[in-house]
Amino acid sequence: MNYKMKNFIILFFLFGIVLANSPAIVFAEDLATQCAQISESSNGCSSMTEAQCKELLEKCSAFYDQQSAQINEDLTKTAAQKATLQGQVSSLKKKIQNLEYQISQSNVMVKSLNIQIKDTQESINQATEDIDSSEVQLASILRTIHEEDQKPAFVVLLEGSLSDFFSNIAYLENLDSKVSELLDSTKNLQNYLTGQKEKMDGEVGQLQKTIVLQSSQKAENEANKKTQEQYLNMTEAQYQQQLADKKDIEAKKAKIQSMLFSLAGTDDTEAPSFGEAIEIAKNVGNLVGIRPAFLLAIISQESAIGRNVGRCYLTDPVTGNGKNSSGAVATRVMKPTRDVNPFLSITKSLGKEYSSTPVSCWIPAYVSGQAYGWGGAMGPAQFIASTWMIYNDKIQKLLNKTPNPWAIKDAFTASGLYLADLGATAKTSAAENKAAAKYYGMAGSYNASVMNRASCIQTFIDEGTMSTYCENLIF
Repeated sequence: MNYKMKNFIILFFLFGIVLANSPAIVFAEDLATQCAQISESSNGCSSMTEAQCKELLEKCSAFYDQQSAQINEDLTKTAAQKATLQGQVSSLKKKIQNLEYQISQSNVMVKSLNIQIKDTQESINQATEDIDSSEVQLASILRTIHEEDQKPAFVVLLEGSLSDFFSNIAYLENLDSKVSELLDSTKNLQNYLTGQKEKMDGEVGQLQKTIVLQSSQKAENEANKKTQEQYLNMTEAQYQQQLADKKDIEAKKAKIQSMLFSLAGTDDTEAPSFGEAIEIAKNVGNLVGIRPAFLLAIISQESAIGRNVGRCYLTDPVTGNGKNSSGAVATRVMKPTRDVNPFLSITKSLGKEYSSTPVSCWIPAYVSGQAYGWGGAMGPAQFIASTWMIYNDKIQKLLNKTPNPWAIKDAFTASGLYLADLGATAKTSAAENKAAAKYYGMAGSYNASVMNRASCIQTFIDEGTMSTYCENLIF
């Protein structure tokens, strides 16, 4: 046997040993299939343990992030081809595919959040049981102590010897110590329970946002498919003629600039035009050091998914309940322990009547029959009152006036400051992606959608043009 053949056999043998002792390799095609199946399934990953399901959901979320990033890279590479009809169709196909990945990722996120919520609920249930058990033990010990305290000393002595008398005293002292331990334990459990309920509020809030975002993504994809169909029915000559018509292009630019930029719950008498919104974003971007297109994309995204913005009113500061715009009772309008006092302070400083100042309504969400989450977000930037107060002084210094969450420039400034704190001042795609994810609360489809909007807005700022896809996305 020659030298090369011997080495080949040794290497083949070693490779077999490595494979036999390594975890199963999941190829990209297999992972894509698994992720598609779990995304579209109605019963999650029923054939797996909860730990295995969590691991797969994390892999799928990362997989869809990778696929989305690859498509965005492809779109950037084909930017030079956008002047041709074929290039537009190709670009639109990639955008449709990208949105389908984002929708699948939203499905995965919903399933993952549901698992987190289930875990937290189990933790809440266990803590509640432990508190109940502690209270039962406390009641029993306190009854015993009370009964012993009611006996006169001579009766205790008559019931036994002197030794028994002192033993009884030691027993009661031990019970007193046990009461103290149980009280401390119960207090700790109650603190833990409060923390878990706060965590549940956050998880349910993310679930609500993800479901609303997913609805927006599906509507956006349907609009893209209609545009693609229009392009496919258009000849190259017709498309080139369309591009060559300079007057139409200029008219389109003017039309887009004059389109009203959708902002809900503002104090301004009229919604700003898109051109005005760009100028506000430029001014704020220069003030805080972030890219104007990115700031406007965040505001655009918040308006697009915040369909219940400004339709509720706080009427009961104690419970946080109120009414909606039609006058019907609305529950959980604002969290009393976190946001009511800051909200009352903000409205008072602006001379507003708190009970007639619009805030977002609660999106109903229940876990094991218990309500979670709150409304109370204010104005175009959708800040809750407690978060707004963190930036109140900074906004006042920048604008030299009492900050108003319902004023457009103030809302843009608040978002800009927050995004700057989240790292958007680097002005790179990676930094902005991360800032958008933190602004939302987690990475996923939200930041991908924001970056798509930012790309559309940046192109309009640079070139004065906007594709039909971008029009559908922004307006």
